[in-house]
Amino acid sequence: MAAFRQQTEAQDPASNTGHQSGPHDDAIDRRSFVPAWTRASQSIEALAQNWRLIACVFLPFAAGFYLSYLFRNINAVIAGPLTAELGLDAGQFGLLTSVYFLTFAAAQLPVGILLDRCGPRRVQSGLFMIAAGGAALFALSESFLPLVLSRALIGLGVAAALAAGLKAIVLWFPKERLPLANGWMIMLGALGAVTATTPVEALLTWIGWRELFLFLAVLTAACALTVYLIVPDAPSTEQTAGTPITPGLRTVFTDRRFWRLAPLSATSIGTAWALQGLWAAAWLTDVERLDRVALVRHLLVMAVALCLGALLIGWTADRLRSRGISLRMIFGCLSALFVAAQLALIFRCFSSSYVLWAMIAAVGSGTVLTSAILAEYFPKELTGRANAALNVFHMGGAFALQCLTGFVIQAWAKHGGHYPEVAYQAAFAINLLLQIIALVWFSLPRLQSLASALMTKRHPVNGTAEPVIRFGIKKHAAVNHAPRPQTPFMRCLTCGSIRPLGDRLMPMVARPAI
Repeated sequence: MAAFRQQTEAQDPASNTGHQSGPHDDAIDRRSFVPAWTRASQSIEALAQNWRLIACVFLPFAAGFYLSYLFRNINAVIAGPLTAELGLDAGQFGLLTSVYFLTFAAAQLPVGILLDRCGPRRVQSGLFMIAAGGAALFALSESFLPLVLSRALIGLGVAAALAAGLKAIVLWFPKERLPLANGWMIMLGALGAVTATTPVEALLTWIGWRELFLFLAVLTAACALTVYLIVPDAPSTEQTAGTPITPGLRTVFTDRRFWRLAPLSATSIGTAWALQGLWAAAWLTDVERLDRVALVRHLLVMAVALCLGALLIGWTADRLRSRGISLRMIFGCLSALFVAAQLALIFRCFSSSYVLWAMIAAVGSGTVLTSAILAEYFPKELTGRANAALNVFHMGGAFALQCLTGFVIQAWAKHGGHYPEVAYQAAFAINLLLQIIALVWFSLPRLQSLASALMTKRHPVNGTAEPVIRFGIKKHAAVNHAPRPQTPFMRCLTCGSIRPLGDRLMPMVARPAI
């Protein structure tokens, strides 16, 4: 490179004519010759580095999250042969399915601490070996209690699947691309929900549910070895090895913003997971009286909607965020849409439920937004614990709502082997009420700020009282003759366009909620 620089300087005509090159000319020379090679090499190195990150970091954790989603939703497809072979009722099967969420939630805080201290590589690979053992035990179980124990081990083993992937993205990917990267991670992982429909149904007719779980045990062990051997060690984000852990959790749990987000995230995402993982299939069987083929088709549509929803939510959040719209507002709108879809489902507003169930399933990928919101709230060294703390609410909410739904439905007697429609409507209405309360709590700071802004306009603080018009008579109060400030609407009229009004209202709408 130095020889090339000397050669170009010797051939420069300006140097032969005695021209004195200034700083600007020197910058042009450096920009014209030397960086042409360095920029090409740097771009090639950057491209190679990006592919190494995708192959050695992103894809192994996406594969782990794929298996986690497969284990989460597979009971909806194997419900028929499993309950027929072991004689399980609705309450027992609901507990069997939901115990996955219970152990998943119970492990989140220790998992978050370990992720921040040891890195996602060691935690993910170790826990996945436990999940492999749980899947093997599930395949060999002959009664209800061993099935519950093995399902609990599976939930414990995949407890770090989501949090480890999100932690790896925070550590190795730029912060401004987190929503998009999270969207791709959850979209690829949600393919496990797609697999837990038609492909699993085909395997059940071929090898049976016991052999299927043995096969999944082998895949889970292979994924654990892949993560341990391929993923590099995480760069340390702790200041010292002796940094206390408790203050980190205290920082998360004493943050008021976290407690605004957690109830809505738990009720919305937890309900979506609980419905897709179990009760959607029961509704379609008992209420809509679908046969096996139509049922699996509905579950496939829901799984595809979950995948596409993750990618669409991540892409939309990435675009809207660049335009000044906060992630909190996007998540609030998504939750309101979720409430509307459930209302339409409960009251049977549409003859076909494909669209409604697809919308419900897509909300299950709302972790794309919640993890990005937590990345705004907390520094990198706390993201593992923050995501794990929120996952406690996600999985705990899914466990509680799945069990509660089963117990409410079981309060009605079966007619012709099916539970009545009113049983499902009552159970779903309870979940919906909890979501509405959480949505109001989440939106309360913004509603208060809007109310205070309206009160300020109605009663200005400078002593000027606006005229009151009643029955066509204008009554003036004591008026201070100080000049009245123009409202955004009046300034909009003077400008001759409504765009300035939007520019002034946007900061007020996008005010961060506390």
